[in-house]
Amino acid sequence: MSSIREVARRCGVSVATVSRVFNTPEVVSQQTRQLVLGVAAEIGYLPNESARTLATKKSNMVGLVWDTDHRRPGWRHPFLQDILVALKSALSAHGLHLLMLAPDQSPGLDSEHRFLRAVQRHNVDGVVIIDNGSRDPAVLALADAEVPCVALDLRYTGPTCTYITSDNTGGGRLAAQHLIERGHRRIATITGPLPAYPAVQRLDGFRAALAEAGVPLPDDAVVSGDWYLDSGHAAMKQLLERDPRPTAVFAAGDEMAVGALRAVHQAGLRVPDDIAIVGFDDIEVAALIPPGLTTVAQDKTGIGTSAAEALLAMLPGTAAAPEPTALPTKLIVRGST
Repeated sequence: MSSIREVARRCGVSVATVSRVFNTPEVVSQQTRQLVLGVAAEIGYLPNESARTLATKKSNMVGLVWDTDHRRPGWRHPFLQDILVALKSALSAHGLHLLMLAPDQSPGLDSEHRFLRAVQRHNVDGVVIIDNGSRDPAVLALADAEVPCVALDLRYTGPTCTYITSDNTGGGRLAAQHLIERGHRRIATITGPLPAYPAVQRLDGFRAALAEAGVPLPDDAVVSGDWYLDSGHAAMKQLLERDPRPTAVFAAGDEMAVGALRAVHQAGLRVPDDIAIVGFDDIEVAALIPPGLTTVAQDKTGIGTSAAEALLAMLPGTAAAPEPTALPTKLIVRGST
């Protein structure tokens, strides 16, 4: 790689001037900027990011804490992947890189600050948090620290921490109201992992809509899942053993709904003739599986973009955390109801 000294020599300027062109271009004349950038491009010079970080006190990197529980395949969940793509695109548009943060597990150090130490070690400008809702003390420590921080679907707040979520309560209401309008009265639900924030909200909205319509929801009509296929399959098998069995089921996540569909088919029953099913998320497969999954859609692109915007608003280091944002949901009706 060409050196900064070579650029300075060819341009007839000081090394400090070349450094300013890349780090604080506003203090250099347009003519000098064009000269330096042209020569740098010609000889293939790229500034050293580590040196730039030391000079500007900014790394142009956003740390991602993705703690979805190592025992579950959180990395492959399509809902989270879609959010991540939107987040990365929005940050890249502002010249920011996304860095996956591995927790600092150094021997002899307390585990409560393992993520915070990783943030400090890499000198990231801000952090985005995606976790399994377990309220891990190491994640909570980030929300209490003086680092710009945005949590997704988690009610983490602090002086420089806010969160982005969907209208989960309203979405649960939409699912219940749709099934009631279809004439169902024996309705059950497969929840997300309780007490995870979105799982609780979706159940609350679902319960409220049923109560307002005078439709009962017995305790054994509420079965907990974990957002993933196998839990939806197991929960539906349990619900099918009820006497009388439900005529409709709201699964609080599309992956669980797909697992529930499989259990219904394996039992020799038909969707929606014998049992109607509503999901939540509107992942890509929801429109592809037969008979097509009715679902409550989240604005996945909007969540990722809003997270980036909230973080960018805090990055100067002087702004307070923006108010939490809850994006609207909408019902997508397909063949499963």
